[in-house]
Amino acid sequence: MLTRNNLLAGTAAVVVLSLFGPAGAQAPIKIGELNSYKVFPAFLEPYKKGIELAVEEVNAAGGALGRKIEIVSRDDNGNPGDAVRVAEELLSREQVSFLIGTFPSHVGLAVADFAKQRKVLFIAAEPLTDKLVWDAGNAYTFRLRTSTYMQTAMLIPDAAKLKKKRWAIVYPNYEYGQSATAAFKKLLKEKQPDVEFVVEQAPPLGKIDAGAVAQALADAKPDAIFSSLFGADLAKFVREGQTRGLFKGVEVFNLLAGEPEYLDPLKEEAPEGWYVTGYPWSEIKTPEHTKFLSAYQAKFKDYPRLGSVVGYATVMSAVEVIKKAGSLDQDKLIAAMSGLKLMTPFGMVEYRAIDHQSTMGAYVGRIAVKDGKGYMKDWRFVDGKDALPSDAEVLKMRPKT
Repeated sequence: MLTRNNLLAGTAAVVVLSLFGPAGAQAPIKIGELNSYKVFPAFLEPYKKGIELAVEEVNAAGGALGRKIEIVSRDDNGNPGDAVRVAEELLSREQVSFLIGTFPSHVGLAVADFAKQRKVLFIAAEPLTDKLVWDAGNAYTFRLRTSTYMQTAMLIPDAAKLKKKRWAIVYPNYEYGQSATAAFKKLLKEKQPDVEFVVEQAPPLGKIDAGAVAQALADAKPDAIFSSLFGADLAKFVREGQTRGLFKGVEVFNLLAGEPEYLDPLKEEAPEGWYVTGYPWSEIKTPEHTKFLSAYQAKFKDYPRLGSVVGYATVMSAVEVIKKAGSLDQDKLIAAMSGLKLMTPFGMVEYRAIDHQSTMGAYVGRIAVKDGKGYMKDWRFVDGKDALPSDAEVLKMRPKT
């Protein structure tokens, strides 16, 4: 028989379930993500797949704070102004808890400044400029990926060992390329004071006149070349350089060129012998990477690119900080990000309290060609914490926030 006491007990049970029930019993936690999907599809299509895999795994395991997570994504068109507008829309209209994402460095810097003004957490996934965590660092911005300084520092031992005196430099003329070039010059000069930088070419991003650039470098007769070109610019440069014999007898170092996103499209034209940072996905046998690789291939019937790892690890960072904070309060999230540790496909990483840079590492090796396809040989993994300047140097560069 239904009595008043039974009815009250039932009502109380419903209330308890609504408060503490399984993930999905409450509205999901919305996280705002913005990126340059139309401008950089080679990296960001795999990146989005990495996000999808992470969300699926997190929600299957119960979500965060007893709630599922939902990533609300927007395209920022690779434009700082559009990115700020989109970020505001995510916060105001979509009511997201905080922000993640961005790819090009100038866009990342714009969103970092926006996050500072709005006092909201921003986990920068991909922008590599050193300014993001040093010169223009702020209390609300944290960066996942291995920065330009860090990746350059990983290449410097090989560059210095060769003792090449005359260097040519080519880079995309925006924040990332400028930052990479500055780091390379500084670090190589420290190891090899007599080094000379005999020519520089800085074509606009996505608009390289590769023939003219390659010829300008060839005319300078360098002993070695440092490049931070990537994507279509890199492919055009490789082809024009090979046509003109630019790379014959010349050592070449190139950030990012070992990433499958940029290496695979070159096929048999992949430049053998180049020193690169990248992602030899098929040869990494660590337990954490094997688990990620198996799950990714099962879901997408495809192999991961570096973007896949970045997307996956960015979402996992967002989830871990929510769990650690035990709240969506901004002050608690910011406090929890400082020193946050989590396992990624590249191993354990920590978001350093001193500068908000994660210690994610990178793979360094050389390009070779087999069966009509480029791959990384003689590779090694460098832990990010071993490729950073001293704390004293960081404190000089980073403003007090």
